[in-house]
Amino acid sequence: MHHAPNIQDQFLTRRQMLCRCGMGLGSVALAEMMSRTGELLADDKMLATGAMAPKAPPLVAKAKRVIHLFMNGGPSHVDTFDPKPSLTKYHGKQLPMENLRTERKTGAAFGSPFKFKKYGQSGTEVSELFAKTAENIDDICVIRSMYADVPNHEPSLLLQNCGEARLVRPSMGSWLTYGLGTMNQNLPGFISMCPGGYPIQESQNWQAGFLPGIYQGTYIDTQHTDIQKLIENVKNSNTNLKEQREQLDLLMTLNREHQKKRGDDAQLEARIQSYELAYRMQMDAADAFDVSREPQHIRDMYGEGTQARQILIARRLLEKGVRFVQVWHGAGQPWDSHDDLEVNHRRLAGQCDQAIGALLKDLKQRGMLDDTLVLWGGEFGRTPVVELPTPGSNAGKINGRDHNHHGFTMWMAGGGAKGGYVHGATDEFGFAAVEKKVHIYDWHATVLRLMGFDHEKFTYRYAGRDYRLTDVHGKLVKELMA
Repeated sequence: MHHAPNIQDQFLTRRQMLCRCGMGLGSVALAEMMSRTGELLADDKMLATGAMAPKAPPLVAKAKRVIHLFMNGGPSHVDTFDPKPSLTKYHGKQLPMENLRTERKTGAAFGSPFKFKKYGQSGTEVSELFAKTAENIDDICVIRSMYADVPNHEPSLLLQNCGEARLVRPSMGSWLTYGLGTMNQNLPGFISMCPGGYPIQESQNWQAGFLPGIYQGTYIDTQHTDIQKLIENVKNSNTNLKEQREQLDLLMTLNREHQKKRGDDAQLEARIQSYELAYRMQMDAADAFDVSREPQHIRDMYGEGTQARQILIARRLLEKGVRFVQVWHGAGQPWDSHDDLEVNHRRLAGQCDQAIGALLKDLKQRGMLDDTLVLWGGEFGRTPVVELPTPGSNAGKINGRDHNHHGFTMWMAGGGAKGGYVHGATDEFGFAAVEKKVHIYDWHATVLRLMGFDHEKFTYRYAGRDYRLTDVHGKLVKELMA
């Protein structure tokens, strides 16, 4: 305003233009390098430091984030994604083979009460229970040859989540958060949602184990819709953000002095970082968990109910930069259908099928499916034969299935998984994996590779040993990768 404009200042010679552009190319290159190494957050151009700063994986990654849909309790593979016509043929009769050893006594063949149909260009057969999910079958890699170690919930849950059935080990979400950090410093990098309470083995399923505590999953009870109940004390009505910042700074100074006298105390460090995260969550948490901010047509696409809401929340968390989101079906083991399997499986699938199908379509239409790895499954499958009544374990009915770790189905979609592909097979009746078998450790190795890690080299030094998610096991299953 103090100088008259000069029209000549609006033009540059070619020499001047190249000179000015050249002086800025170094900054552009530096910004790109910093964003790749995680030192610069691409979204808000803020420098991120510390344990949760985003990091680049050592290998080329197909996926940047994970959503794990956990059907805890053990869904029946022969009633969902692994059709077995021979079971219908032998229904009510003894199988022409010996029943494999499971947790409880079993009897005759139990034909599936559900109809199967071919979907997509791949022609993959899926049960009527997951008809909405099956609409996306050409984006789904179905693994029909999974197997685990034992037919019990507790060790099988820990094996799938932590790579170890008995001893304390970090969960897969903690490993990935440790390796990659998070893309939003105002939210936890690893969130585990389970409506109504904890699953079996509770917080051990998302434990950090010997990794620093900041990498442990944050539990959210998604039965609540009020943000104050979803995340307790997320809002402070007594002090504003500036005053809270001053309090935290004082608290951190005292804690650091306390820590100096005691060396590196991992528990104290985790507590300090949790205070900082809680403070920052006031910025983004309320928005991330508020599905009312979604357009009505999106909410209608996901449907009604707790499952629809928490799966939609999961997508919002991924958009906000959360690295690993685990979605449990409910407290305990809801899919554990020792009796009344037809009623229970129809009810449970009815609660989540529409939302799962919507999630895959929604991620795809937003351009997120290519770099988001979606995982689905339980800790094991169920027997193709009926469970016999056992006092104290079922209602005395002969219409359910026992646990089956010998063979079951899981699937993965997006994030570099091979869509429209069925891998492996169980035997004629669905008792055991017999073709292209995939152990949980092999599955872990493949998930890590899609995220940019060699499972044999991705380790953490603890108690004189280099530990890894797959322990001393596992092999990469390249056929599952696009």
